[in-house]
Amino acid sequence: MTATRVLIAGAAGRDFHNFNVVFRDRADVEVVAFTATQIPNIEGRVYPASLAGARYPDGIPIEPEAELERLVRRYAVDEVVFSYSDVTYEHIGHLASRALAAGAGYRLLSPRETMLTSQKPVVAVCAVRTGAGKSPTTRRVAALLRDSGSRVAVIRHPMPYGDLARQAVQRFAAYADLQVAETTIEEREEYEPHIAEGTVVYAGVDYAAILARAEEECDVLLWDGGNNDTSFLTPNLLIVVADPHRAGDELRYHPGETNLRLADVVVVNKVDTAPPGAVEQVEATIRATSPAAVILRAESPIELEGGAELAGRRVLAIEDGPTLTHGGMAFGAATVAAREHGAELVDPRPFAVGSIARTFETYPSIGPVLPAMGYGDAQVAELRETIERADADVVLIGTPIDLRRLMGISKPAVRVTYSLREVGSPTLAEVLREAGLAGRPVAAEPP
Repeated sequence: MTATRVLIAGAAGRDFHNFNVVFRDRADVEVVAFTATQIPNIEGRVYPASLAGARYPDGIPIEPEAELERLVRRYAVDEVVFSYSDVTYEHIGHLASRALAAGAGYRLLSPRETMLTSQKPVVAVCAVRTGAGKSPTTRRVAALLRDSGSRVAVIRHPMPYGDLARQAVQRFAAYADLQVAETTIEEREEYEPHIAEGTVVYAGVDYAAILARAEEECDVLLWDGGNNDTSFLTPNLLIVVADPHRAGDELRYHPGETNLRLADVVVVNKVDTAPPGAVEQVEATIRATSPAAVILRAESPIELEGGAELAGRRVLAIEDGPTLTHGGMAFGAATVAAREHGAELVDPRPFAVGSIARTFETYPSIGPVLPAMGYGDAQVAELRETIERADADVVLIGTPIDLRRLMGISKPAVRVTYSLREVGSPTLAEVLREAGLAGRPVAAEPP
């Protein structure tokens, strides 16, 4: 029997998981290549043989998505499998047309095909868009589970941008682990806040192996999603975060709408800063699309480090990179804090250098704020140079981590932090108790 020749279109994460779970051991399928997009400098590599398995002794090449048509012809591709997240339906349709015109079929895998089943209860936190507030929601759920007596391990959506074989299974329990793993700014933004609160984080490439390791040290697993991707684990409770600052996006982006339709609970976040009409619009969409889901309102209160005085000062606002880039947001917490405290925003674009300047060219919708891009040492250096060149009195750091830990910033710098706070009832604690997930006894230690 001739094997179906498959090309997996991805962005260094979901694509590798789909291969590992769905295709790696199938004799009737040959995955001839991955394509890559969204993340800088991930194409031109090879998915290593140690992860690809015995059927792929030379590994699998990772090619630029921009060359899709040529790749379909070069590898005689039968089917292109779409495997990344936070894209419009128009984007998916255009990619389908390119594949079809080149002579290949086009497919989306269902979440059921790609979810792993755990022996432990799983709470999954996903979203309808990047930057909706998954991270503070996940940390809030982790704290509630710990307070109820459960040991919690977080399994984080993948961000394997370095040595894939070395990153197959990663465990982060201390800041030193981040240094040893040579993590990027984006990785640190997701792992460091959990570590600060005493939660162990697992991530990497091979999620079956990751799951087996994490199950050894927890009573409850907490899936911390990336972008608006679906969970890699079958959840006992699926919490999905929606953002009324982008009302309507919950039905325009893939696979955010899938998450919405699967949700047990939808957290309508940022109700303290979003227009009331937008909050009502999102809630009406939830009721129409996922009528069985519990709707929970939450605020994202912003705290300014040390009560800093910003009125009348020229401020450079630095925000979470993915939220501004493929997340499509023009601002974040630092921008909100600057406006609330009467500061003048400094436009970083005239001062941007290298890949930071190219980021602004690629994503022209970004407002007068600086995305914290840091995929490797060279880009971190360019980010620092952009900060130093900017004509600002104060640097306002709105990223989930303190950038001062990674780079020297000569200008006065102030952090902006934010959390999640439920408004009214139901609360996340009530939802967890109703699902039978709060108050689980801690497993007895072996004799």
